[in-house]
Amino acid sequence: MNVRHLLTVATAVPLGAFGLAAPAAAHVSAQPIAASAYTMSAGRLGASVGALLGLAGVIIGGLALARPAGRLGTASGRLGATVALAAGIVGMALGGLVAATADGGVGTGNGLGGAYVALLVGLIAVVLGGLALARSRRTA
Repeated sequence: MNVRHLLTVATAVPLGAFGLAAPAAAHVSAQPIAASAYTMSAGRLGASVGALLGLAGVIIGGLALARPAGRLGTASGRLGATVALAAGIVGMALGGLVAATADGGVGTGNGLGGAYVALLVGLIAVVLGGLALARSRRTA
């Protein structure tokens, strides 16, 4: 065995070990890091829009349930119930989308906490809108 072959083998073994460790080191550096408290990520924005739509649906559904006749007659109660249902469904859809695509857990800046709030508030809006729509159909 010549010296050149020994040097090649002696340098290839440590380089091979480092070569196998390199993808693991790259994987660690590719992990998502938590966003700061003031950063508005796409997940946070989507969850916020979903929660606001759900909140609007809760308010409109509550008003349609409390005053089915409204100022515009019986059509207002049906319109309010329909708007509450639509806002609740869209809010739940946005919350579900953000919850399904979030990379990390709650507190990582991906909007997962807001997505849960959007799902809950959207569900309440759908229930109130459904009750108001059932009441408006009964009275019509």
